[in-house]
Amino acid sequence: MSNLNVTHLEQQAFTRSTPVLPTSESKGVEIQIKNLHKYYGQVTVLENLDLNIQAGEFLAIVGRSGCGKSTLLRLIADLEQSSSGQIQLDGKQASHQPDVRVMFQDPRLLPWRSVVDNVNLGRSKAQKVQAFTLLEKVGLKDKSQLWPAQLSGGQRQRAALARALLHRPKVLLLDEPLGALDALTRLDMQQLIENLWLDQGFTAILVTHDVSEAVQLADRIILLNRGEIEAQFTVDLPRPRQKSPAFTQLEQEVLNAVLAT
Repeated sequence: MSNLNVTHLEQQAFTRSTPVLPTSESKGVEIQIKNLHKYYGQVTVLENLDLNIQAGEFLAIVGRSGCGKSTLLRLIADLEQSSSGQIQLDGKQASHQPDVRVMFQDPRLLPWRSVVDNVNLGRSKAQKVQAFTLLEKVGLKDKSQLWPAQLSGGQRQRAALARALLHRPKVLLLDEPLGALDALTRLDMQQLIENLWLDQGFTAILVTHDVSEAVQLADRIILLNRGEIEAQFTVDLPRPRQKSPAFTQLEQEVLNAVLAT
């Protein structure tokens, strides 16, 4: 049978009105970063970085290209090793933590697998019910059996988000995941990410060049410059956020700080 056909069992599972991923199983963890350094040969990327991120906090990282934003995310995800210093999740070393997931700008879907099989990657067929449920949550209920090439860019990112959240992460790292999307799709994805974060309570860290996006989503924004924290901004605005004088003022403050680096 072609993998583009939904089996009777899978269709039943897909349409069953089961709750989506209990929030009690996906609460965030605190991240402690102490005296972190990262060098590539003679080039210093991160230097003496200290940062505490509260459990369930939504942190945004901004800064010019090459300031160390994506490197910091890769170190937290254990995709690279630090030159020195510590990264701990709830007091435990970050290395080989199963509760950290990364969403990149490129959705990295396998073109020879259906959307639902991409989301369920590495899991058994019996576990596919959770993939169907999460695809419904991200608005891809009727796209589950398509190939990735049949999706729009925004839909592919929704599938990538579903795949990242399927494992109920305690930390979700977002490395400019919306950078290649058009403006309207980007706003839609921002709202989706915020709603899922509010629902599941994971700790979120967003790397972005879009200051407005940082203000829209984050509880706190840090500005990196030459591998160090140049400034921090608390985003004390009610959710869901709308453009307002307070929003615009904070957006301008952050943008001015970035331009000054």
